[in-house]
Amino acid sequence: MSAAASGRRGRVLIIAGSDSGGGAGIQADIKTVTMLGGYAATAITALTAQDTLTVHAIHEVPADFVAQQIRVVLQDIGADAVKTGMLHRADIIRVVADALDAHAPDVPLVVDPVMVAKGGARLLQPEAEQALRTLLIPRAAVITPNLPEAEVLAGTRIADAAAMPDAARALLALGPRAVLLKGGHLAGDDLVDLLAAQGGASFRFENRRLHSTATHGTGCTLASAIATGLALGQPLNYAVEAARRYVRHAIEAAPGFGQGHGPLGHGWPLAAKG
Repeated sequence: MSAAASGRRGRVLIIAGSDSGGGAGIQADIKTVTMLGGYAATAITALTAQDTLTVHAIHEVPADFVAQQIRVVLQDIGADAVKTGMLHRADIIRVVADALDAHAPDVPLVVDPVMVAKGGARLLQPEAEQALRTLLIPRAAVITPNLPEAEVLAGTRIADAAAMPDAARALLALGPRAVLLKGGHLAGDDLVDLLAAQGGASFRFENRRLHSTATHGTGCTLASAIATGLALGQPLNYAVEAARRYVRHAIEAAPGFGQGHGPLGHGWPLAAKG
């Protein structure tokens, strides 16, 4: 049954890697979608042995099995939005693009172009960058790169917030309908994220930086929160604003686990209701 035919909303298919520590990847995605009132289904692209310090090992998942996971979920359950995270290899990206074209061509796609983990481990092989740039990004409703990822994809240096609009335009030239350029890697206490869309519309989001080491999985969480908003029928700018608010509260509610970049407190809405 297709997403449109079902009459229900809120289904998010997450195509990403597993984080054994639970702070990022599929685990963070499922928590986020669930806390925000959506339904999370998954296609796992890689298994990682990971903690708050680093990615210790990556176990490959065959590309045809990734494609099968996507196909059976979309044919039975359907999806109102799709979110991609860690894709790791070019052959994975190719089968993801083919599966979405075949089974979810009109479903909004949120692409989090995951390249490097918080601890420094590379999560996207260099030869896969071009596949990401040409096969998935052009069909995305929105891409959510941080500044280092944006520099790789756009081929330009982003030295400060003033350079972000030009970088966003360079990313839009790759074909996505919108870009959320995250400015958290810039120095200083003033954080700026820029949402730019085809046609020239843009929104600037500003916050004061939270000084916290509990930042593992922030990118995964943000992209999944945006995907949930889109799956529930929210306009993109509203979904982005709500997603940023969810992530900020999750950082503030972090449980303090681990010796490195700790996980977020994804369950903070439950505590707020209690």
